Amino acid sequence: MPEATATGHVRTQVRTDGVGILTLDRPDKLNALTGTMFADLERALRELGNTPGCRVVVLCGTGRAFCAGMDLRVGLVQDTGDRMAATYAAMRRAVSAVTAIREIPQPVIAAVQGHAVGAGFALAAAADIRLAAADARFDAVFVKLGMSAGDLGLSWLLPRLIGPGHAAELFYTGGALTAPRAEHLGLVQAVVPDPRAEALTLAATIASMPPMGVQLTKELLDASNSSSGFREHLELELRSQVIGLNTVDHTDAVAGFSAGRRPAHTV
Repeated sequence: MPEATATGHVRTQVRTDGVGILTLDRPDKLNALTGTMFADLERALRELGNTPGCRVVVLCGTGRAFCAGMDLRVGLVQDTGDRMAATYAAMRRAVSAVTAIREIPQPVIAAVQGHAVGAGFALAAAADIRLAAADARFDAVFVKLGMSAGDLGLSWLLPRLIGPGHAAELFYTGGALTAPRAEHLGLVQAVVPDPRAEALTLAATIASMPPMGVQLTKELLDASNSSSGFREHLELELRSQVIGLNTVDHTDAVAGFSAGRRPAHTV
């Protein structure tokens, strides 16, 4: 098997059967994403997308979680004196990483174990196929942090995956989907004992198909979702999140999170 490569907390490997593996590797922080990790994630996805021998990509996380979302303790924003501009640049990096999942020619299979929170939920939803462990949990925490549920494409993707009513309930309450519920609603294709192993098996089957046919099919499936376009919706979400990240509600929520207390605006 070819040697794996790593940049920061993101590892990649392309197997001889055409299956690429992209692993979030920050298990001590439940693979929570920093600004640097978002940049590394996009770079890794684009490189796999341009690798001739790579026909399918499996996206997974090490340890007991898929991805705990954005690392609120580290933060995404490097304050340069213009917080709005810095926030916009940070969110742009995050949006670019999610966009890459949709834009690379290969199908992406997310193998989810444990928590997929916030941005981690969005990464899983952006994949073409999702397999989950019995302990998988998809958390839409945005409203609890004083932000809109429109984060990294999730308010565009989730209504199409589970229906607008179920998505609305989840978003408005800041709720979560357990693995059985996620399977029932169609968010995940199956709940399996070892999602990574199952994803690799499925990926190998897809990789054995004629590659151009698979690529063209991904393009058509993506186009079938909406004529308004995923990228246009991401732009709308980006702007709403830049605003939300600069509100007092969000600042208080993050401070409460770090201190282990409930935000002042919650009951």
